[in-house]
Amino acid sequence: MAPRRFMSSSSESVTFDFADGTFEGYNIDTPASSVTLSKADAIALYQSMQTVRRLEMAADSSYKHKLIRGFCHLCTGQEAVPVGVEGALTKEDAIITAYRCHGFTYMRGGSPVGILAELMGRRDGVSKGKGGSMHMYAPNFYGGNGIVGAQVPLGAGIAFAQKYNESQSCTVALYGDGAANQGQVFESFNMAKLWDLPVIFVCENNKYGMGTAAARAAANTDYYTRGQYIPGIRVNGMDVLAVRQAIAYAREFAVSGKGPMVIEMKTYRYGGHSMSDPGTTYRTREEVQHMRSTSDPITGYKLRLIETGVATEADLKAIDKEAKNLIDGALAKAKAIPEPASHELWDDIYVKGSGVAYLRGRVPEETHHYN
Repeated sequence: MAPRRFMSSSSESVTFDFADGTFEGYNIDTPASSVTLSKADAIALYQSMQTVRRLEMAADSSYKHKLIRGFCHLCTGQEAVPVGVEGALTKEDAIITAYRCHGFTYMRGGSPVGILAELMGRRDGVSKGKGGSMHMYAPNFYGGNGIVGAQVPLGAGIAFAQKYNESQSCTVALYGDGAANQGQVFESFNMAKLWDLPVIFVCENNKYGMGTAAARAAANTDYYTRGQYIPGIRVNGMDVLAVRQAIAYAREFAVSGKGPMVIEMKTYRYGGHSMSDPGTTYRTREEVQHMRSTSDPITGYKLRLIETGVATEADLKAIDKEAKNLIDGALAKAKAIPEPASHELWDDIYVKGSGVAYLRGRVPEETHHYN
């Protein structure tokens, strides 16, 4: 969806100030207390968040209508994180995350049709209908990973390749507060600092690891301090501009050869851990409603755009309508796409020409022989 044009020139800039407490630092100074960007870029951030919100709403509805089966993890409420992260990176930088990945897939270039088709297991999905909610990919986006915490050492490995190839790029490796106690996370911290790899470790702290409150699982919930010898920053992850500012700051730090940084994004998911979790057995409906009414990333940013004169309420309503139409159209197209042919089950397991003669099935009679 192309950015809308407004009466003011898109080259005009606007400055936003951050509230006190937006950033907290650990063994490092915090980012600047204000940010200046073009009005066009400011509008694009709103547009992207609204599109991601609509995308997740479509996934929610499709799951309830049984068009989507299996696992489905939505980022409704957390839109500022994928949008803000992407806003600070170049296309040469890499991102790898866990299974709440639809927003990142879209921001990295995956189409709404491809994402929704993938969720439905359709042939033209971003992973050819074989990955589903947890395994989506796009250029320099390495997933969508289903094993808790396993993407963190992979992210360190991608950063190692970037440093080895002298590419002047970085990797953002995201994980949740529920994965923050994994041993492989700390092993990755150690290796990344030992070799000063250009990796930004981002903990999306949405307060609950599945149904367990963070304080019940972690002795130290100041996740940005847990790199010990790695500097860290805690960020208001419900503020898209703060997310963008923190990642830009960390990127400059990493690609300049100073090594890794740990960033904690304080955020919140409105739904359950997955679509099978109502999300109300371990927290109250009042808590969720309070976060919606006081901290929603889209509503809060909308008010800032209006207050600074970047856009009018009518402008933003038009963007909302465009986002709805875009996703409604994408959903209709995705529904019409057929499932993959059964013979494609055996494709994309080994690289073509790798010399693998056969692949075992569940029983010997299902063994598939490659030509």
